[in-house]
Order: sequence, then C-alpha cells, then structure tokens
Amino acid sequence: MATEALDLPFEEAIAFFRQKVRIPTRRWDDLWQHAHARGFMVAGAMRDGLLADFQAAIAKAIEQGTTLEEFRKDFDRIVAAHGWSYNGGRNWRTKVIWQTNLTTAYSAGRYAQMTDPDVLKARPFWQYRHGGSRDPRPHHLSWDGLVVRADDPWWATHYPPNGWGCSCWVKPLSERQMRALGKASPDPAPQDGSRPYVDRQTGDVLAVPEGIDPVWAYSV
Repeated sequence: MATEALDLPFEEAIAFFRQKVRIPTRRWDDLWQHAHARGFMVAGAMRDGLLADFQAAIAKAIEQGTTLEEFRKDFDRIVAAHGWSYNGGRNWRTKVIWQTNLTTAYSAGRYAQMTDPDVLKARPFWQYRHGGSRDPRPHHLSWDGLVVRADDPWWATHYPPNGWGCSCWVKPLSERQMRALGKASPDPAPQDGSRPYVDRQTGDVLAVPEGIDPVWAYSV
C-alpha cells in the first residue's frame, strides 16, 4: 500500500461489513462493544429474514454509496414485507441504522489501511479529529488535534466513532508532519477517567470511559 496517501476505504469497509454475522437482538445493548465488530444487529429485529433484508440494504448503501433517502425507501419496503413493528419514529430510526453502520464500516476500513505495516512505519502517529458536529460532545472537542502514538492502548477504547452520531475520525501522521504541527513528541493519552454503567440484563456495573457512549468504547 502506498504510504503517501490513503484511499477512501471502500474495499476495506465492504470487507468489514460482509464478514458480519446476523444476530437477533431485542435491545440496542444486547451486543456489547467488540461484539458489534463481528455481529450485525438491528434492535428489535428478531427474525433472520428481516435481519437479512436490512443487512442487504445497508450493504447496498456501503457498496453503491446510496443515500439515507434511498435506505429509507428500502426500510419502508422491508418493514411492510415483514410486518415489523419497531420503536421510535421512522426518520430517527432509519438515520440511526444507516449512519451507525456506514460510519463504523468506513472507520474499520480506514483502520485496516492505517495499520498496514508499511503505513504504520511511515506514519506511526495518529491524530484525533473532531467531526464538526453541530452539537459537539465536550470530550470529543477536547481530544481534537491530539497526536497519540498509533500503538498507544488509548486507541483500543477511543478510536472513533465514540458514540451515536459521532463523526470523529483519525488522521495518520509521519514524524515530519507531527513536528510541522509544533509538536516535538506525541501527546500523552488523555486520562479522563470512567463512569459506571449498569448492564440492565445482568445487573453488572461496567466502567465506561468518560466522553464515550455505552457500548462504543472499542476499536472497530
């Protein structure tokens, strides 16, 4: 892979999404963190045929670059065909399904490119970039511009997206590029602490990093 420029990660994003296994779930947190990297779910979709149709519609969006409005047409057709009763408004629900799957697939594709050995050798530093949300999360803004070593454990929990609707991303940098930013060395990984989250199914109390939504503290 060339080390001077990274391509838009279409092939890698497609490969990431294609390897996902359909898993029926009742709630959005039935799968926890890393399980989302291998499983495809739509909360409340309990039948495999229904899930298969949703998976095919999302695959089309990723592979053909179709829009949210096109996915909404597919969503309406699938819901009608299966007689599925879902929670939430139609526009909100379709945006969550479409955006979550596309951003995670794109992010996974970019991760695959950036961890290519040749790329890592040339660009061993990763810069966290805020996605420009109109309603930014304070922690995400505080991380904007940070340059942390690519092999720092911080990325295992903070590689974006880091929540519902998060559009943050990562830019790989060479040492020369890092120094051009006025940095003589990479930044230390932030130590923002964590907060408790109670698993409603098991009652277990889990630690969720501050600034990250529950189930999102993992690297795709």
